[in-house]
Amino acid sequence: MDRKDPTRVDMIIRQEIEKMGLASSFDQHRVCYLWVEVVGPIINRYTARRWVENGVLHVVLTSASVKNELMFQRQSLIDNLNKAVGSQVIRDIMFH
Repeated sequence: MDRKDPTRVDMIIRQEIEKMGLASSFDQHRVCYLWVEVVGPIINRYTARRWVENGVLHVVLTSASVKNELMFQRQSLIDNLNKAVGSQVIRDIMFH
């Protein structure tokens, strides 16, 4: 019997997602999910909705002051989100 080195489950799942051609879509959904971890729970309270379209993360905020503050941190947020996902998924963020 031939034994192989163990493979991590997340790597097996990632390989199957790539085989099906869904890696880009999967990463876009991960960015939306990781938004909470990157901005924290306080900022997330003011987040009504978020989605990715053509490399742009759209975030609907319920507070104008939070929107203004996040606009100044836009590049840092992009870098942190891409780092959290592990690939260059987001090019820009639009706040609504």
